[in-house]
Amino acid sequence: MRILLALLFALLALAQPATAQDLLPPAPYAYKQLEDPALEAKAQRLMETLRCLKCQSQAISDSDAPMAGDMRHQVRTRIAAGEDPEAIRAWLVERYGDYVSYAPQNKPIMWPLFAAPLVILLLAALLLRGRFRRAGIKGDGQ
Repeated sequence: MRILLALLFALLALAQPATAQDLLPPAPYAYKQLEDPALEAKAQRLMETLRCLKCQSQAISDSDAPMAGDMRHQVRTRIAAGEDPEAIRAWLVERYGDYVSYAPQNKPIMWPLFAAPLVILLLAALLLRGRFRRAGIKGDGQ
């Protein structure tokens, strides 16, 4: 019985950090816009191109998730400090991975994604060429 209680206590202790994010109050700029309309417009343009990691591919500008609010706060704070939007995007990509950005970056690892359709088209053309050749030889002899 003691082992079961100890196991239950351990599971509850591990589950607490997972819910801690939702219990904190929102960051100051999560729902409050910047006072300068030009800076807010710049922040909005950037936030529309960043993906909420908790939602189903929703932009952080539209998401009500606490994590999206924290990301909006970071974007607005950094824009207000004069940081370049692309530098902010790079920081978020470094922190959360490529998935956070709707604008994928060209990296050498991605070349197979662009080469694969060309290789498939080339193979299809070669197969069709061979099939038409064989059909042409059969057609000439009859």
